[in-house]
Amino acid sequence: MKIVVIGAGVVGVTTAWYLTRDGHEVTVLEAREGVALETSFGNAGGVCPGFAGPWAAPGMPLKAMGWMFRAAAPLKIRPQASLAQWSWLARFTANCTASRFAANKAEMQRVAHYSKDCLVALREETGIAYDHGTGGVLQIFQTADEVAAGERSAAVLRRMEVPHRLLDAREVLEVEPGLARSDLEMAGGLQLTTDETGDCHLFCKALAARAAEAGARFRFNAPVTGFRREGGRIASLSLGAEEITADAFVVATGPWTALLKPLGLKVPVYPVKGYSLTAQITDPQAAPRSSVMDEHSKVMITRLGSRLRAAGVAELAGFDRAMPAPVLSALRKRVEALFPGAAAYEEASYWHGFRPMTPGGPSRVERTGYHNLYLNLGHGSNGWTQAAGTGRMLADLVAGGSGRPPG
Repeated sequence: MKIVVIGAGVVGVTTAWYLTRDGHEVTVLEAREGVALETSFGNAGGVCPGFAGPWAAPGMPLKAMGWMFRAAAPLKIRPQASLAQWSWLARFTANCTASRFAANKAEMQRVAHYSKDCLVALREETGIAYDHGTGGVLQIFQTADEVAAGERSAAVLRRMEVPHRLLDAREVLEVEPGLARSDLEMAGGLQLTTDETGDCHLFCKALAARAAEAGARFRFNAPVTGFRREGGRIASLSLGAEEITADAFVVATGPWTALLKPLGLKVPVYPVKGYSLTAQITDPQAAPRSSVMDEHSKVMITRLGSRLRAAGVAELAGFDRAMPAPVLSALRKRVEALFPGAAAYEEASYWHGFRPMTPGGPSRVERTGYHNLYLNLGHGSNGWTQAAGTGRMLADLVAGGSGRPPG
């Protein structure tokens, strides 16, 4: 079939790869000037199926209210006169029950672990490199409450047969010796031993090149402006005055879903803003060996080749492009406190992106009411973790399959 994929972030690129590998004639349309220049560009770098789960959890609304006036809060709501924001928050709150959390987490875990298997197989098949590492991810705790929460998480991981280790303070420093230079006291940790790391942007560039070699066509600076319907199908889409026809269309545009509204499709995806810094490592012994998730600040710090990447903060403020100095300063301060002297922090580059969050957490991999229009959207903070799996799932759906992980 002739298939158009809209969006060249990590979800769009992996979708295009699997569709091309299945023998379809694939064209990828991207509004930006290259692949992975929005949400997929500067994320934390962790491929973390063990941590996959919804932000909508019991007690989260009260926590969010308490964080509203903290400059460096992990989750910050900036209230706006926006129906989209308040509608999404209402749905988010409705998902903050124990039963909804359990169901959403189970679904996200299934997709995330399937995706990890797909990513490993893809890497072996293509041989692509993207500053990836297989050293696992270490979640660190500073307080007794955080340790207790880690023990509860470990119990869930045991039931799901996910490899992990609960660590005391001494063992934390054995796994990540660079933390020994910090003045912050460690209370313990939880290590996800089979999780991975890697530069999502480099991955997208490498995989897009392989897809192009296999026959996929990439068109950049090509924003889709609308669709033309014929009965229960999409006949074509518009790039300004240009009309493009295809047998099927896949929307993989992250949080940018406005083009679906004229079709009567309301997808509850909200742009949750995050920030990151990237700095050149100057002392490899002082830097993380792999990736550290600081439970206290919700900041993830990852070694990507010769660079250190730190990412955190979740801000609900629409598509606000501002880069507030207090937020960036707090991010740098926390990373320096954990890994002093590890990198050229004074020369760090800063970035922000918009995570495409659904209220409950699970992504939307589905055929719409238009029988040749598909969605691969709403991966939230798990896009890098879930992209390979949902790309494979979407290709299976197009081929007449269930579009679900096997098993």
